[in-house]
Amino acid sequence: MSHLTIENEQLCWKNWVNCRDPLAGDILVKKYIPLVSYHVQRISVSLPKNVSRDDIRSLGMMGLFDALERFDTKRDLKFDTYASFRIRGAILDGLRKEDWLPRSARDKAKKIESAIEKLEQQYLRNLSPNEIAAELNIPEDEVYAALNENFFANVLSMDENPQEDDKESANFHIKDEKADLPEEHVLREEQYVELAKVIETLNEKEQLVLQLFYKEELTLTEIGQVMSLSTSRISQIHSKTIFKLRNTMQDQKI
Repeated sequence: MSHLTIENEQLCWKNWVNCRDPLAGDILVKKYIPLVSYHVQRISVSLPKNVSRDDIRSLGMMGLFDALERFDTKRDLKFDTYASFRIRGAILDGLRKEDWLPRSARDKAKKIESAIEKLEQQYLRNLSPNEIAAELNIPEDEVYAALNENFFANVLSMDENPQEDDKESANFHIKDEKADLPEEHVLREEQYVELAKVIETLNEKEQLVLQLFYKEELTLTEIGQVMSLSTSRISQIHSKTIFKLRNTMQDQKI
């Protein structure tokens, strides 16, 4: 039952909130399962192949169940917004705890980073993935995958809060943007301007993939349908584009 009328959904919420009616809960879960699939696909883009998508989906489902248990219908907040927050938080929290990036992958990323540093000092310019791959005698795709995976792992590590036992405050904290300091706002705006300039250096296809993925929030499969390309091809374009942005931004210290 994926398409509920407003009246039926309100009745389901009433039955769920008042008496935890299992049938109402089941109907609500089925309605919002697409949210889980959406966040699983977006997060899986940056994960290595050894990470099971089923495991990621299980984490996402736990987030959805948690959202159903905690959601307050009296608050001025849409459930899909709240559930998205819980689903994504549950997935990222689970990834942090499991240390999903194998030691071999971390070691490979370190070797690639060292090779990049060595070659940049030698040539005094940004390197192409092909040059890095040739230096280490590995396939070019491994360069993209290793650096993008390691980049995502570092983001997870930076996002981790030491108060792991306090899920309410540690893993599901939303920053109050209204409390943003003026200097932080100015700095962020400057970074957005610089990032926009970097994105303008990409080719048309790369820019379109970024726009559809990050601005329009389409999945890779949906982008493939829009651009008449396979999902794997879109994934490849995305990885290469992130690699180019990453290198350029590091070089310009953005």
